[in-house]
Amino acid sequence: MEIPFFSFGPTNEVIRREVTEEFKKTFDESHFILGKNVTSFERDYAKFNKVKYCLGLGNGLDALHLSLNALGIKEGDEVIVPSNTYIATALAVSYCGATPIFVEPHLSTYNLNPELITKAITPKTKAIVPVHLYGQACEMDVIMKLARQNNLFVIEDNAQSQGANYNGKMTGSIGDINATSFYPSKNLGALGDAGAITTDKEVLYEKIKMLRNYGSSKKYYNDVLGFNSRLDELQAGFLSIKLKYLEKWNEERNRIAAQYSKSLSGVGDIVLPQIASGSTSVFHVYVIRTSKRDELEKFLTQNSISVLIHYPVPPHLQKAYTSLGHKRGDFPIAEEIAQTCLSLPLYPGLKEHEIDYVVDTIKSFFKNA
Repeated sequence: MEIPFFSFGPTNEVIRREVTEEFKKTFDESHFILGKNVTSFERDYAKFNKVKYCLGLGNGLDALHLSLNALGIKEGDEVIVPSNTYIATALAVSYCGATPIFVEPHLSTYNLNPELITKAITPKTKAIVPVHLYGQACEMDVIMKLARQNNLFVIEDNAQSQGANYNGKMTGSIGDINATSFYPSKNLGALGDAGAITTDKEVLYEKIKMLRNYGSSKKYYNDVLGFNSRLDELQAGFLSIKLKYLEKWNEERNRIAAQYSKSLSGVGDIVLPQIASGSTSVFHVYVIRTSKRDELEKFLTQNSISVLIHYPVPPHLQKAYTSLGHKRGDFPIAEEIAQTCLSLPLYPGLKEHEIDYVVDTIKSFFKNA
């Protein structure tokens, strides 16, 4: 039996007819940039995310970068980011000329540890970017309180957690401005690159609206130095279709995750995902940890089960950030996660017997380890 890490097959079959019709409609109308599809999706996603405003952008990194830009983050500023995250979070800070300041996560949830944020704040600190990693909401009440006490902005990185919430508040609705990615494999994924910002602040909405379109609010009149980062009509149409299924697909992800957790409890030295009090997860990925990660990864691959590591090298150890002067051991929790984590196959449409095969193969590995 061959188990892919991720497959578009099951969900694509559900939406095939609608997507095909949407392509034909958009193709025939021949309006491909900033048309009614984008406007409609922005309205619907804002409603889903329980915010006043949404703006579609080219990708998730642009959403982070433009959010920081709109808040006035500039050279000489510092922005707190998790030490355990995809590099895009830090890159967005660097694009503004600011310095990413890494703060360790909880080892239990992999999300930013609010208790460590205060120690990282300096007179140069201007913002915090909590990342709702792997699908689980960060402890936003504490983070927002710290931010307000220290006059800092909060930009949620919601790329992996569309639909999760903390104490009843949707991720992507809590910070001053929030960024998400619609990369194809996200819980809500486009059929290409796409992203968005969400916010309740009209002034930030208007700034991003200009920034995404060459700094222009009127064609050929440019008020600020802007960018070209617009969600196109086709992707907006596809996202509107998939948005209708997101809650159902998130529920399915949770069912699969629960089956993994029940079946793998007590197996070897596996550490299963833990959910913080008040948080929910939409399980963008299902991450376990084991001291035998590399051997288990090889064994699963040999048995036709595809797995991934999210992420093998934390940002502070990437060559791209050698200029920050960090060394191995500076952020031991992020490094331990990088050395022990393994993401198992999880996607809507994964069958129960396929999950059983993954579980049985893992049990077989530890039985003979």
